[in-house]
Amino acid sequence: MPELAESVRAALGRVIDPEIRRPITELGMVGEVSVDAGHAVVGIRLTIVGCPAADVIERDVRAAASSVSGISSVDVGLTVMTREERQALTDRLRGGRVRRLQFGPDSLTRVLAITSGKGGVGKSTLTANLAVALAQRGLSVGLVDADVFGFSIPGLLGVEGVTPTRIDGMILPPVAHGVKVISIGMFVPRRDEKGAATAVSWRGPMLHRTIEQFLTDVWFGDLDVLLLDLPPGTGDVAISLGQLLPHAEVVVVTTPQAAAADVAERSATVARQTGQRVVGVIENMAGLPQPDGTVLEIFGSGGGALVAQRLSVGADAPVPLLASVPLSIALRQGGDAGAPVVLTDPADPASVAISSVAALLAGSGRGLAGRSLGVSVR
Repeated sequence: MPELAESVRAALGRVIDPEIRRPITELGMVGEVSVDAGHAVVGIRLTIVGCPAADVIERDVRAAASSVSGISSVDVGLTVMTREERQALTDRLRGGRVRRLQFGPDSLTRVLAITSGKGGVGKSTLTANLAVALAQRGLSVGLVDADVFGFSIPGLLGVEGVTPTRIDGMILPPVAHGVKVISIGMFVPRRDEKGAATAVSWRGPMLHRTIEQFLTDVWFGDLDVLLLDLPPGTGDVAISLGQLLPHAEVVVVTTPQAAAADVAERSATVARQTGQRVVGVIENMAGLPQPDGTVLEIFGSGGGALVAQRLSVGADAPVPLLASVPLSIALRQGGDAGAPVVLTDPADPASVAISSVAALLAGSGRGLAGRSLGVSVR
């Protein structure tokens, strides 16, 4: 029954690979499809042995085939792609291009580097929530945890312990709350054999190669926005990213404390020295709302506005204070649970402030100046 088999094959176009996020029919994963007396037999070629998405794909294939009128039963046979088939898949995903740095100056993806002068200001928590808030607005979002020594993004997004799938030389980033995310924390054990927390102790060249690999071998697909969670300070990673992505836009995170504001200004200065543009400041831990409506300013006040004011001096355009995010128990609890507060409690004051930053950034897209549009005049 070739017509019915073709109907089944067409229905399989609705099955999306949960890791690559494309129809399995486009990825060369569908093999032979046959139908005999209402019984469909579907061959599926998984990308790798032990594919973590195998059960989901088999379930979705069975459901799609069963939805075709005239199909009474379905058998799904799972095999694994040959080396040549995997190579064809990676070539297809890369558009036939050789291995190269993604998100270069000609890319349409907006790159936002989230930085801070010092640790402990909540930069990673804000980055994780901001990424999810941007995804909630319908954008395709990627997140690179570039804080190699102090990686925390996997825990904040609830993907701790998840290992990315490798297809030959290509790495598929896990998806958390609609965000494609990669971190060195996904490649090292959380604790060693004695139960002690694993530490990454690398020097400059190794750090540079790691960040470069994240931007080369990890297949994010077409992104609207890529967020980079930078380590605090002005060290090797910040310099490497300045060299690799000099067109990135920088958001500086600080607390209201004047001493923190001084340090935050330095991180922005280094970014500018590499050609990156500072697009805003976020003040975190701005105060703790009290039941009577007052705000307890535990870390003082005014630090964010001070940083924005100082960074505006000599800049092509004023650097805005994007938001003041109040201290929030829900924000902290969400980070501990891997459930971003912008999802679990959108009415929380911190969630409202972060979502407002997402709205501002989503509404101020990257300009086309200096980029090739891929067209020519004849």
